[in-house]
Amino acid sequence: MLYVIIGEDHPGTLDQRLAARPSHVERLQALQADGRLILAGPCPAIDSPDPGPAGFSGSVIVAEFASLDAAQTWANADPYVAASVYAKVTVKPFKKVLPA
Repeated sequence: MLYVIIGEDHPGTLDQRLAARPSHVERLQALQADGRLILAGPCPAIDSPDPGPAGFSGSVIVAEFASLDAAQTWANADPYVAASVYAKVTVKPFKKVLPA
């Protein structure tokens, strides 16, 4: 089943985010290599694809996991969690409708 993982950043954590990003992306690439990643990306803190020093307000990941518990366990092990970038992480079942 698909799950959406929504990470909400603590304010002012751009430096921590940038430092943890290579490990974070490596985990996403592993999901992609397994054919389980639907989409992933950050949410700019301002209305710009390159927010510069404004940074990001969080991230969204949609991926396939065996269960809600498996998705939550994966999310809890994210490098952004370990680096205290995320203030909150929400994991929910997700039903993709479009595009088909």
